[in-house]
Amino acid sequence: MARLCRKKAEIVLVVEEIVFEIIFMLTMLLNRRRDRSRFRVADVQRLVRYRMVDRIPQQLEHLNELTQLSDVDCFNNLRMKRDTFNRFCYLLRHSGGLVDGRYVSVGEQVAIFLSVLSHHSKVRVVKFCFKRSSHTVHQHFHNILRAVLNLHGSLLASPTPVDDECTHPRWKHFKGCLGALDGTLIDVTVPEIDKARYRTRKGTISVNVLAACDRSMRFVYMLTGWEGSAADARVLRDAVCRNDGFTVPHGTYYLCDNGYPNGEGFLTPYKMVRYHLQEWGIGPTAPQNYKEFFNMNHSKARNVIERTFGLFKKRWAILRSPSFYPINIQNKIILACALIHNFIRNESPDDPLEVNLHPAIENPVGDDGFIDAVNPSQAWTNWRDNLAQEMFANWSGAA
Repeated sequence: MARLCRKKAEIVLVVEEIVFEIIFMLTMLLNRRRDRSRFRVADVQRLVRYRMVDRIPQQLEHLNELTQLSDVDCFNNLRMKRDTFNRFCYLLRHSGGLVDGRYVSVGEQVAIFLSVLSHHSKVRVVKFCFKRSSHTVHQHFHNILRAVLNLHGSLLASPTPVDDECTHPRWKHFKGCLGALDGTLIDVTVPEIDKARYRTRKGTISVNVLAACDRSMRFVYMLTGWEGSAADARVLRDAVCRNDGFTVPHGTYYLCDNGYPNGEGFLTPYKMVRYHLQEWGIGPTAPQNYKEFFNMNHSKARNVIERTFGLFKKRWAILRSPSFYPINIQNKIILACALIHNFIRNESPDDPLEVNLHPAIENPVGDDGFIDAVNPSQAWTNWRDNLAQEMFANWSGAA
């Protein structure tokens, strides 16, 4: 009996030792795992802090190279000189409501936005150049876009009619003219179900953008969003008939091509008469009657809208190929490009891009002193005949 009790006691001691060792090993294993997890978390946090601190000099260096070193580099990358860029940032800061972020200044936000517009750079390219995340680039792009559109009241040009004292050879014949008007097609990306409506006669997927400009190649009005299949005259009628649309005071007019009706406020050339600038010259190719002389001068003056569109698309690469933003954002981008174009024209009259250039933003609602319809008018046609005959008579007498 004593021997049996002794064996039981020995078995209990062995079991206790085994259990103690198992508990000890489990405790050590759990402690090691905790230490490893703590090390990993601390290591990741240390790595993140290192990467953020390490990127700051690179971010500042890249921004400094873009906006501080030279006008040439700033213009080539952001399409405006250093002084113009600083003035634009000041305008957005004090009138557009922009503020410096915790990590991104207003200057860098504007540089990101202009880089996308100037070169149609993708987000992954911009984030690599500026050492920022995709979320940061996307967020600040849309913030600047909203701020620019909010400034349309101050960035749109206010045209002045040609007066009797004007001596400019292109404009002196058109007293009361405010500028020129035309439409242009800008390629866009739309859902597959909408492509038929946006397809133009040339087969491209585009929006028909109506724009009017003054004599200084600044946009006075722009309406975008119409499908590429829409006729120019239909887009103009829509712009004039809107409550907050395009306004033309009585007694003034814009020069248009034959895609628009010859009615009050919109002066078009004679049909079936040569018109384009390359068709005119001296001798046998000189104007032979008042209609040809009128068309020649009309073509010279109306060419300002063609030059404006050429400069507009040359400045902003995002307008030369479809972007992959939603269609409503693409329309806003077109309007923002027009507003920034006006700002550059105001601040930098010696535009380098113009040297090599070949020869629904809303306006305030006025009273009944504006034209409210776009229709052909016999009275307007008679007025055009009188103007053309007077121009030809003055030219013939002077010759």
